[in-house]
Amino acid sequence: MKYDAKTFEEYLEKLPEDRKYPFKKLRDIVAENIPKGFKERYSDSFLQFVVPHEIYPKGYHVNPKEPLPFIGIASQKNFIGFYHLGIYAFEL
Repeated sequence: MKYDAKTFEEYLEKLPEDRKYPFKKLRDIVAENIPKGFKERYSDSFLQFVVPHEIYPKGYHVNPKEPLPFIGIASQKNFIGFYHLGIYAFEL
């Protein structure tokens, strides 16, 4: 589901009450365990963890100006989506 928000905090505030805690808990677990140097951002109506250009300068193959996506979390119509995008052949 698309929520009109500019930051993760705004996004979290707009979620239905029954989704706020599990969404934040999932985000916190990922944030605590993501590889060092990866970054969190809110973009395109979902929370993203990305591999920044400092670690992978080539960026995302579809748009090299964007950092490489790694994990996404989004509140969909009937569920919280967890998207692992880390299957990517690249050399560090």
